[in-house]
Amino acid sequence: MARVQNPTTTTLGYALFATRWLQAPLYFGLVAAQGVYVYKFFKELWTLIVMCVSGHATETYVMLAVLKLVDVVMIANLLIMVIVGGYETFVSRIGLQGHRDQPEWLSHVNSNVLKVKLATAIVGISSVHLLQMFVDVHHTSRHALLWGTVIHMAFIVSAAILAYMSGPMVAQAGHSQPAHTQVERSRGRDHEDRHQANPEPEAPPVTAALPRQPVPDADAEARIRAAGFPARKLLEDFDEQHPRGFDREAVARLGKADFVTARRNVVFVGPPGTGKTHLAVALGVRACQAGHRVLFATAAEWAARLADARAAGRLDAELTALDDHPLLIVDEVGYTPLDTAAAGLLFQLVAHRYERASLIVTGDRPLGRWDEVFGPSAPALTDRLAHHADIVRLDGDSYRTRRATSAWAD
Repeated sequence: MARVQNPTTTTLGYALFATRWLQAPLYFGLVAAQGVYVYKFFKELWTLIVMCVSGHATETYVMLAVLKLVDVVMIANLLIMVIVGGYETFVSRIGLQGHRDQPEWLSHVNSNVLKVKLATAIVGISSVHLLQMFVDVHHTSRHALLWGTVIHMAFIVSAAILAYMSGPMVAQAGHSQPAHTQVERSRGRDHEDRHQANPEPEAPPVTAALPRQPVPDADAEARIRAAGFPARKLLEDFDEQHPRGFDREAVARLGKADFVTARRNVVFVGPPGTGKTHLAVALGVRACQAGHRVLFATAAEWAARLADARAAGRLDAELTALDDHPLLIVDEVGYTPLDTAAAGLLFQLVAHRYERASLIVTGDRPLGRWDEVFGPSAPALTDRLAHHADIVRLDGDSYRTRRATSAWAD
């Protein structure tokens, strides 16, 4: 049942949330400050060049001047981190997905990650200042040297404490999901019970040239927990010997998770029990490890979620909110009959994400027969879904049926 919201409370909440734009001028002010540091850098560089050309630069002077230049660059880097990371976290998303120069950390930046990165940057700057004191030790008082060392150690301890605390905070954030996310996870547990009763393939690892699985970090684990996967599946655990045929090269390529950055879709089609859900979840896990937020649900569950949003008058807002997840997984298309309204809602989901974000869809029939599921909206839906998509077909008998038959024979 959809929750009825108080219009006054909702309006007040949106108004308060809109005040975040008051911070935008602050970040433009930091851009101006960065310009000041650019001027300072070239001024120091020019002075160093003049001193070296005139022959008045000693080795100590050159070392100190270079350290000043390094100091200016590190502070400018700190400003970039605050400008880009802070704006992304506290004001508005920056649409850099797919840009070749997108920073690696920007895809999973949050307040905790930003604090740790800022703390480590400050430690680096403090290290340069302390090194300047040691290089110019003959002109540095013991009092200044002592306090410089103490302050530097304080920065190191603070950074270590922030780094230690960020792990539990991220883990807690993964558990503190909104109500609709908790419903997804509950549905995911029900889905897991079904899959445990009918397990997916567990056999020799894939022999195709799969990229190595990234080493999970605290953020990746939080994203995996929040995705609502029915169970944790890995590409390395997929039984490639079971399907009679599938494109191993395509699966190996998709395992790099580059399709998410490129905003491409993936469609797995084939009979029940051939490992479509296994591959979809495995690619979702890879995407989480690559820094992307992911959500998993069956087609029926997505239709129910969108129906609740429409009943509450916030369908457009729900579709926009889902843009925060670069990858959505729609499992079991065609397994549960969809009425006209549900088919229309799934079409709106696909149309909204067209060339904007990625989808992984699994179904039991080729796209040419999706009119049996979506009716009149099938041609428009499949056209958008397949335009930028890798379509992988899995042929074979049900793995679950084969195991049951084998157990009976034994």
